[in-house]
Amino acid sequence: MKFRSDPARITGALAPVFTPFTDEGELDHESLRRMVRWQLANGSRGVSIGGSTGEPSSQSLAERAAAIRTVAQEVGDAVPFLPGTGTAQLEETLELTSIARDAGADMALIITPYYARPTQEALYVWYSTVATEFPDLPIVAYNVPVRTAVDLAPETFARLFRDHDNIVGIKETTKDFEHFSRTMYLCGQEALMWSGIELLCLPLIPLGGTGFISALSNIAPAAVAETYDAAIAGDWDRARALHYGVHPLVDLIFAETNPAPAKWLMAQRGLIGSDHVRPPLVGLSEQGRRRVTELARQGEQYLTPVEGT
Repeated sequence: MKFRSDPARITGALAPVFTPFTDEGELDHESLRRMVRWQLANGSRGVSIGGSTGEPSSQSLAERAAAIRTVAQEVGDAVPFLPGTGTAQLEETLELTSIARDAGADMALIITPYYARPTQEALYVWYSTVATEFPDLPIVAYNVPVRTAVDLAPETFARLFRDHDNIVGIKETTKDFEHFSRTMYLCGQEALMWSGIELLCLPLIPLGGTGFISALSNIAPAAVAETYDAAIAGDWDRARALHYGVHPLVDLIFAETNPAPAKWLMAQRGLIGSDHVRPPLVGLSEQGRRRVTELARQGEQYLTPVEGT
């Protein structure tokens, strides 16, 4: 938790890891630990679990808590730990956030409550409640309208940012790039902003973005980390080469519903023990496997090897 007191230090490529399961559908803590070690060995500047890629809605609170504790133990203080602790229920969100805080999380990533489609005022009250409950824990809002059916407006986040010292940033997972700019304009450069859209990660940096929280890190953490590092160093030729080079891998992870393609690929490559995804998701179709295989071939030079895990 050494980064908790200074969230501005939490920059770069943060890996939103998927949650490995066994073939029988149980949490696979051994594979999860191996994944975290692999992320740390390949340049990821932080680790998150429990976001959309982690299949949180298919898990019980106890399972999510157990995964958070496993990742926290493996990460230690090596890099920042930013677990997703939001659900569609306030009491569950508060409980899981409390567990993450006690486990040593540096920040909590709180998704907008899904399905209910709350108004902007309701979203303000929701995030204000969480922030007030945990005044010493930095809170990052997670805006992903394609999954939640509600969009956290730039004006609403800016109001939250002004009113709560511990609401420090936002993960923007929207393809509306104007949304990024308007949020940054209203909040100023003090607000931390990460992109959760793979092909908008690099363009965010010149606007003042803090870093990436990209699902691509589940298969290519070194390339994602190097893209950020090259951009910050001003090596835009290298940053653009990486950005365009990973296009086939971005298509790969969304060949079918995320995280099924990445899980299948990484099981094939030996990083995890099974490609199991929980209902309502299903494993890759035969057509999906062929497409993932071909896209992996196209982007092979940017895939991170799994030896030594």
